[in-house]
Amino acid sequence: MLGERFGHFMDRYLAPAARNIPVSPNALTIAGFLITALAAWVMLSNLFAAGLLIVAGGIFDMLDGAVARVTGRESVFGALLDSTLDRFSDALLLLAGAWIFVQAGSSAGVFLSASALVFSFLVSYIRARAEGLLIQCRTGLMERPERIAVMAVGCLVDQLFVAVAVISILSAVTAMQRLLHVWRTISQRD
Repeated sequence: MLGERFGHFMDRYLAPAARNIPVSPNALTIAGFLITALAAWVMLSNLFAAGLLIVAGGIFDMLDGAVARVTGRESVFGALLDSTLDRFSDALLLLAGAWIFVQAGSSAGVFLSASALVFSFLVSYIRARAEGLLIQCRTGLMERPERIAVMAVGCLVDQLFVAVAVISILSAVTAMQRLLHVWRTISQRD
């Protein structure tokens, strides 16, 4: 949803600075992943600090693509690396959340964290599979920018349970929206 509406809107503003960044887009991708991995570790002891780190990792996640586009350094491997590390980051954050709920004795929290992980991956998988079938599939309420925003806010305001519940439910809805979108597109072709 955010990605669909605001996809590359920052490119225009970042272009002057991005042209002068001597670091490769892949290095920015890796830095963003490392910051988010650190956020997952910090979640276990300090949700507020983790929320700040999630925001910082999200900034790198926006920067890597912008730098690649405005400097002409987009690559197939860079896109694969970015997508792969995005999934790994999502998994680390939700597994950290699950561990927090295990420690708190919250079965519901563990379940919601696990279902958020499964549905988040389904959202990404359906898009990738659809695009492999030459169908554009960026529809839905809960893409990665929204998931990261919800997780960051949940940590910052000490409402991790609410955050994983929102991610789980809206990711499930998004997976269904994407399946319906692909089905309709295929039906119109046939």
